[in-house]
Amino acid sequence: MTTVIAVDLGGTNLRAALVDSDATVLAHDAVPTPATGPSGEVITAAIVARIEALLASPQGREAAAIGVASAGPLDLGRGWVVDSPNIAFPVVEVVEPLRERFGLEVALINDARAGVLGERWAGAARGSDNVVYVTLSTGIGGGAVVNGRLLLGVNGNAGEIGHIPVDTRYNLVCGCGFAGHWEAYASAKNVPRFFAAWREAADVRQVAFDAGSTRAIFEAARAEDPVALAFMGTLGEVNARGVSAVIVAYNPEVIVLDGPLALYYGDVVIRHMEPCIDRYLALPRLVVSDLAGQAPLLGAAAYALETR
Repeated sequence: MTTVIAVDLGGTNLRAALVDSDATVLAHDAVPTPATGPSGEVITAAIVARIEALLASPQGREAAAIGVASAGPLDLGRGWVVDSPNIAFPVVEVVEPLRERFGLEVALINDARAGVLGERWAGAARGSDNVVYVTLSTGIGGGAVVNGRLLLGVNGNAGEIGHIPVDTRYNLVCGCGFAGHWEAYASAKNVPRFFAAWREAADVRQVAFDAGSTRAIFEAARAEDPVALAFMGTLGEVNARGVSAVIVAYNPEVIVLDGPLALYYGDVVIRHMEPCIDRYLALPRLVVSDLAGQAPLLGAAAYALETR
């Protein structure tokens, strides 16, 4: 049995785990991702601290490699996270600092690309050679396996589906600086901002829920609030544009939705999105991950096992 360290560096949380080659999580640790400090070295230091704690355990002493899944974009040549709209620092050095500190091989992969590996290894996409993973989290990310092969691109950034253009009416500016991107409308962080733009355009004067809370907006929709439902119709159209682009780009047999919005409100998301998805190609299965948010961690472990 081989054991590896897996790290998931997200815009909100930094998680680390000890995972064996049967996809069993033996130990787990999580802290908020550092967002203040002089440089990205504060994040590197936090990753080191998490790994040290895991390696100090009896099972961790036999770890064979380290896999790091991170929000992108990535520079795989340097082993860095660069200019991520959801991370507070322009550069976070990952591979060399970890390799030097621990003397283990370090495999860096985008967190959503890791997510699709995790779903194929232990989740809803087991047995599928054509699958897309979509995470609706702080941002929106994706990973695709086509004919059994993970798509990475020249710098590991193939699958940045959150930056698919989906709108020219509201022209909301994404964290990356460009307008109209899917992430600017439908990520957990940006839903309230989209609601505010929609509300102004629709001249909705009063609402019976906290319009600044993504959770409150979705809970109101689940409770059949008419204003929330009207907004969900528009959000569903936006989500459908993103998913329609994913379908024609990758032709998957299954799309796995993950991230907090999918895990808590997947039924609401799918109900308002599915009728609006283009049917140019056959509609794939739309499922919500059953890995309780651990797909990127498991995917980082799988990637470390494959590349060590």
